[in-house]
Amino acid sequence: MRSTVQQRSEYTFKANRSLGRHGWLRLTPAYGVKLVENLLSSVDMEAIILDPFSGTATTGLVAAERGNQAFTFDINPFLIWFGNAKYRNYSEDCLLEIREKVQQTLKEYKSHVDQDNWTPQIFNIERWWSSYTLNILASLRTALVRHFGEPKENDEYSVVWIAFCRLTIETSSAAFNHVSMSFSDTVIYYKIEFIEELFLSILEFILKAAEKHIIGSAKVLRVDARNIGNLDNIKINKVITSPPYPNRISYIRELRPYMYWTKFIGEAKEAGELDWLAIGGTWGIATSRLNSWKMQEEVLPEKIFSTVERIKMSEGKNSNLLAIYVLKYFHDMHLHLSSIRPILENGAELHYIVGNSTFFGNMVDTAALLSDSMRVLGYSKIHSEIVRKRNCNKALYEYCVSASWSSG
Repeated sequence: MRSTVQQRSEYTFKANRSLGRHGWLRLTPAYGVKLVENLLSSVDMEAIILDPFSGTATTGLVAAERGNQAFTFDINPFLIWFGNAKYRNYSEDCLLEIREKVQQTLKEYKSHVDQDNWTPQIFNIERWWSSYTLNILASLRTALVRHFGEPKENDEYSVVWIAFCRLTIETSSAAFNHVSMSFSDTVIYYKIEFIEELFLSILEFILKAAEKHIIGSAKVLRVDARNIGNLDNIKINKVITSPPYPNRISYIRELRPYMYWTKFIGEAKEAGELDWLAIGGTWGIATSRLNSWKMQEEVLPEKIFSTVERIKMSEGKNSNLLAIYVLKYFHDMHLHLSSIRPILENGAELHYIVGNSTFFGNMVDTAALLSDSMRVLGYSKIHSEIVRKRNCNKALYEYCVSASWSSG
């Protein structure tokens, strides 16, 4: 019975925060390590694992930590950089060098606080940080660049920049009580000593986790999950992933501060472009383009069209636009499920962690609709089960949709 399903925080990011590399940087959409571990519990060590929606790199890291080889896909350059930083093995010499250079950085940066240091072009930046805090962060960043280079320049120093990203968000006025960020009414003026101590504690947490050797391997590749292509003749034995949900929440919004500070984006339109390329993304440019969007694939399950029509015919504000959004989401997921087939080993298992949604009182049964797409595309042994309840007040659940692929 759905009424007895619990929220199960152990299957969310909340349980990941103390689990070494999994807790390096908070990103709300991350799903639980325990869930991935359960899905991998009976997998052979020789099996190759794939997560076509890498995000925070949870699947790849769990697989690599247990000794498997894993590949993950993403189109966001920051998430590709972040995921590969999580997967990397760091030598003792490298970590020692980082600790020494950071101490030198902290001796130098204070002399630059009053200078005109670079700051990101984040809209309305004053609601994120007080001018005093912003000056400290900018000065620290300038000194870090002097010792470690820009984030994109040296992969071995990625952990330093991950610590800095976490510092920026923990000294900001942003609140994470919902998937989309909100802001406190007032910004906080942190003392320079507090910021230094916080940065060192964050860095040490990250470096301690980086000391642990990963026995398997994983790599994030820049691949659009709707158009996968050949994977160098590698065949996948198991897919474990959590794609975006059809809930019109833009994950790029939460990533923006990190991406600005690390210079993976420089202006707002770049974030909008990434949202347009992402499955389920709607923010800025992405929303404005929905009305002119055209389908590539016409042969979709009938239930998708009937669900979209119910949303379109409702009396909600922008119901037509949101109907197009839902159609595009399931259209893109259908393209993905079609595109992934050539790289699957015969007998491969797939597990998709997805959530349902409501639009103007119309339920969007994501698990059922993706299952229908799988049937149309020739998958077998398709079934789904509820993983957890997502919300106390609404009938929102997380599901695991599973299937098998046979090329014969």
